[in-house]
Amino acid sequence: MFAGREDRPLFVKRVTVGGQELAYHESGGAGRPVVLVHGNSSSSRTWGALVAGSFGDEFRCLAFDLPGHGSSDRAKVPDDYCLPGYAANLAGFMAATGAEDAVVVGWSLGGHIALEAAPRLSSAAGFVIFGTPPVASAADLATAFLPNPAMNVGFSAEVDADAAHDYAASFLAPGSEFSVSAFVADILATDGAARAGLMASLGAGRFADEVAIVAALTRPLAVLQGEGEQLVSLDYLRGVPMPTLWRGEVQVLPGAGHAPQEETPDAFAEVLTQFLADLP
Repeated sequence: MFAGREDRPLFVKRVTVGGQELAYHESGGAGRPVVLVHGNSSSSRTWGALVAGSFGDEFRCLAFDLPGHGSSDRAKVPDDYCLPGYAANLAGFMAATGAEDAVVVGWSLGGHIALEAAPRLSSAAGFVIFGTPPVASAADLATAFLPNPAMNVGFSAEVDADAAHDYAASFLAPGSEFSVSAFVADILATDGAARAGLMASLGAGRFADEVAIVAALTRPLAVLQGEGEQLVSLDYLRGVPMPTLWRGEVQVLPGAGHAPQEETPDAFAEVLTQFLADLP
């Protein structure tokens, strides 16, 4: 059962995409579809407030678990634990659920997946990324991300409870009293091969030039950043050419860090609603 509003529990659905079974949750809204892609060592649980709240009442939200995460099966082929593999999952999921014209919302790794898939998502109405600095190559990683040792956990096959706690704490704004327990549970439940595979694929350069993708994008792109972000450099983000950037600038969200969808869910939902309202 999905941890949404107590008066409206949402249950896991399943769909097979390219031989891979993916678990997902769907809200009851009849408006434009919104496909939600979670981050590294997370799950669709992270979208609970959005899917089971008033946003999900208005829009058709579809939040799925990446292979090896949440309630989805582990990857059938370990080499698919990479951005191209996840992008194929996303494109296939949108086709299988009749959501090709959705707005794609990606958090952290989910944002990179959305960018990787963008060239093949020709019917997508727009994209929203946060906690996601577009990079052209591995050489950009040092400037795109802030120096935070907790990030190493996201690429480690073996993670203990203490390491998971440190990693989860980096998702929040400094000094936040928000509980990290759900983040920690997701991290510990994730297939360690997914983290190790992602690291190996990034080291081998198995990902698209995201800077070129956002530069050529013809659909609206919203880029959000928590004011207390501990992992992504705002200065770097502001220096990336993004011709279709919504409202012409990165939208900074007060009171949040890397995970505004959980730290400040109402404000996050309001920004998404504004973006959807501004679409052609």
